[in-house]
Amino acid sequence: MRRRSVLLAVPAGLVTLAGCGDEKSDTAKTKPSTSPSPSASASSAPPPKIVDGPLPAITAGTKFDEKPTVAKGSGDPSKDVAVKTVIAGSGKTVAENDYIQANYLGQVWDTAKVFDNSYDRKTPLVIQLAQGSIIDGWRYALAGKKAGSRVLMSVPPTWGYGKQGNSQAGIKGTDTLVFVVDIQNTFNAKSSAQGKDVAQGDAKLPKVGTNTDGKAPSIDVPKTAAPTKLVANYVIEGDGDVVKADSSVLVQYKGVLWDTGKEFDSTYSRSALTSFSLQQVVKGWSQGLTGKKVGSRVLIVVPPKLGYGDSPPSGSGIEKDSTLVFSVDILAKM
Repeated sequence: MRRRSVLLAVPAGLVTLAGCGDEKSDTAKTKPSTSPSPSASASSAPPPKIVDGPLPAITAGTKFDEKPTVAKGSGDPSKDVAVKTVIAGSGKTVAENDYIQANYLGQVWDTAKVFDNSYDRKTPLVIQLAQGSIIDGWRYALAGKKAGSRVLMSVPPTWGYGKQGNSQAGIKGTDTLVFVVDIQNTFNAKSSAQGKDVAQGDAKLPKVGTNTDGKAPSIDVPKTAAPTKLVANYVIEGDGDVVKADSSVLVQYKGVLWDTGKEFDSTYSRSALTSFSLQQVVKGWSQGLTGKKVGSRVLIVVPPKLGYGDSPPSGSGIEKDSTLVFSVDILAKM
């Protein structure tokens, strides 16, 4: 049985989300309803054949991460998934079940009607390329591509929204869809913070390892009294966007008890990243991560009143009124 995430599976009153801390967290609740995520009934179709075309032309906005304009499809679209790498990137290779950060535009083949795009929202999509999280056309078309790439694809209903279509987006069950996807980054269970190390000079606070090799950092807790107020300090300071109080984030983390230094929860041990809204976690996390930059590693020391208090999760190994220590890598803002 997969170990439950203590961070997210907590008593009512401390957070609003109760679920497993794995790749299937609350992302679907925070992204726009017209984004290319599937309906509740995921496709059970076999893998498609990937072909080169036909594909409509990109007529404007031809640079990477620039909002494109795409011509209407000419003739009948392929019954397979057509994929073309318009701009080849040189970053990390995307694999199925990775998270990707991407800007995208989607339109209908027959009409060129744009039903969704992230460029106008000025917020890239961060989503997992996993069955049930994204339409199958994306899963198969983007796996193997590199960060920094622009990918043009056409997706027939079988690997899109199926016969039911997506009425909210104005997509019929017979529509083939055309997407342009600019892959900015990709993340997996080996991803770490990237930035500048920050001096950790307070001997009364835990010291966190600064390795960025994807392995869990060490957390050395001093044999002193735990602080009574929240601590949220940079260990590694990134240069990404600032996290806001209502942001959703993708993270790696490790949690230990102040009193014993014993680990009680970790994405590293599960080999699965976690995503969540800061409005859905314990106050120590929501307050500690607000104002921090994407790409950073943050030491968070959570006193009981901002953590689980006298109601720790059953079976977590956390005693009542425990002070918790976390190392949190903020990989992306969602």
